[in-house]
Amino acid sequence: MERKNLAAELGLTTYPGRGIVIGRTPDGAKAVCAYFIMGRSENSRNRVFVTEGEGIRTEAFDPAKLEDPSLIIYAPVRVLNGNIIVTNGDQTDTIYDGLSAGKTFEESLRSREFEPDGPNYTPRISGWMKFGEADKAYSYDMSILKSNNGDPSQCNRYTFSYDNPKAGEGHFIHTYMGDGNPLPSYEGEPTPVEIPDVNIDAFTELVWNAINADNKVSLFTRFVDIASGAVETRIVNKNQ
Repeated sequence: MERKNLAAELGLTTYPGRGIVIGRTPDGAKAVCAYFIMGRSENSRNRVFVTEGEGIRTEAFDPAKLEDPSLIIYAPVRVLNGNIIVTNGDQTDTIYDGLSAGKTFEESLRSREFEPDGPNYTPRISGWMKFGEADKAYSYDMSILKSNNGDPSQCNRYTFSYDNPKAGEGHFIHTYMGDGNPLPSYEGEPTPVEIPDVNIDAFTELVWNAINADNKVSLFTRFVDIASGAVETRIVNKNQ
């Protein structure tokens, strides 16, 4: 599959929902991650990212306006032994606990399925960035758990593994193919995208400016130096 321009792909639809980008800088030196959330309802838009340990969590911007917190308040990013888990829901904790107990990324997600928000049945998307493993210094996995074409009686599970990812390349997965009612679930493999030759601030600005201005809520980005483990993180919240 041909690599797509990242900014163009991010802006392809007004409502990709929540999205994960994982890849590697063009010089091959750094691992790249971005996670963004969007919202159409007041409840979904009433959120910010805040740091929590080595990761982040969502919280209500205005607690008085918080309605149902079940699918919007969670820890999207957690770190286990220097490796990064990034997801669009509380399956972050499921993966963290599973990996801690010796399960694989894929095995950890066997107990979960798409979100119980019919008729959308929002897919659960997840990423797992691994560093310093045996013969490869950096690799990553991505997963999507989705209903069978809107039928909640079956959960379709897909895991994609990228060993020794190419410099300047990444993959983008998101929850919806676009706006709609019900919202159409993401289809196919994670999209190959070009990771631009820029620093983390320029990368953050590129992603934030590319996603729809009306619907975007928050963005997290992280660069990790593969050799040293040094981490750079940025957070952007529409609600300040």
